[in-house]
Amino acid sequence: MYHMILLVLDDVNQCSNILEAWEAEGVGGVTILESTGLGRIKKLSIRDDMPLMPSLSRLLQSREERHRTLFTVVTDDLVDKIIETTEAIIGDMESPNNGVIFVLPVSRVKGLHGGQKRASTG
Repeated sequence: MYHMILLVLDDVNQCSNILEAWEAEGVGGVTILESTGLGRIKKLSIRDDMPLMPSLSRLLQSREERHRTLFTVVTDDLVDKIIETTEAIIGDMESPNNGVIFVLPVSRVKGLHGGQKRASTG
């Protein structure tokens, strides 16, 4: 069975280290998005009379306020390894300001290349 691992990484400086470690564990590909959260936007909003959307636009232009969201699809045997490897780099995910990692089951996948088997569609 396949799983999607999603990591919202608070420390963007650790992104390269995470990517290298995931690749060393056998991850074939990772999609990386720049992202930010509503809580961060609200916390950094200085004026109450400013509408949310201009503040959002301004914050998205500021690199230091961004996260990185990484996601990949892996087989069962890699899930625990990826979580352990990630925590070895950035610390316990239950600690504040490390980010969030979660795993979702993938019921069907097509287009994974590089020697990975396709998930059952039955």
